[in-house]
Amino acid sequence: MQTRLAAVIFGACLVVAAPGTAPASNAPASWRTLPPTPTLPSPLRSGRAAVRGVSLYYAQFGAGRPVVLLHGGLGNSDYWGHLVPALVAAGFGVTVIDSRGHGRSTRSAEPFGYRTMADDVLAVLDELGLQRVDLVGWSDGGIIGLDLAMRHPERLRRMVLYGVNSDPSGVYPGVETKPVFAAYIGRAAQEYGRLSPTPGEFDGFVTQIQAMWASEPRYTRAQLARIPTPSLVCDGLHEEAIRVTHTRYLAKAIPGARLLLLAGASHFGMLQTPTKFNRAVVEFLNVP
Repeated sequence: MQTRLAAVIFGACLVVAAPGTAPASNAPASWRTLPPTPTLPSPLRSGRAAVRGVSLYYAQFGAGRPVVLLHGGLGNSDYWGHLVPALVAAGFGVTVIDSRGHGRSTRSAEPFGYRTMADDVLAVLDELGLQRVDLVGWSDGGIIGLDLAMRHPERLRRMVLYGVNSDPSGVYPGVETKPVFAAYIGRAAQEYGRLSPTPGEFDGFVTQIQAMWASEPRYTRAQLARIPTPSLVCDGLHEEAIRVTHTRYLAKAIPGARLLLLAGASHFGMLQTPTKFNRAVVEFLNVP
């Protein structure tokens, strides 16, 4: 996703209700809030995969048909804390991966790129013996999913994409200054300091990932039209980062893709409307 983080005002003001607190009558709409980052349940297994000079963190939950969850840019796997229990309860075996440089994973001097990060995912799946998976990708995680679906469709069964762009024109200019997104960036910096093996290097990490966002992704309609993976293209009705016209374009460009726009949600639907988000994911993945 293309954006300029240097201009962000990290102190963006948001009202977030404390856990267990009933919303007041004048509470802001859910899409205007950034609820707390959830906590992942205790994994059955976690570890690190050594891939081209980086150490990639993964964790696994439950048992059943495998699904991999890929988080958004600047984030980490904790953002799936509401979805993981729902998928486990529905009989899936869930794997989460922190992308290179994100969360608990390390980075190297190698430039960031969606193909590189897609190859990272393949390496982790190979190490875990997962030959074919369902994939749920949010934002950058969904772009990684697009890359996998174009180059390695045999590894994917079904795919859910949330808040995804296939080229820079799909991103609203100035998204980094919008209150919810600005608050997310500030939170990401704090989480990086808490989770990363290099907690003092957030600025260097951002510099590397901005270089990727400045030129990627650039997938053509012809490339998207060759994706054979059954796909659900979804986003929030109040998305502040991805143009809704672009989301509709993706749903039309990917053969047979379904389109879903979640009411009450923006780019952070998994936090803002978790029940609706989880239900949509589980129902789509459960289609025979």
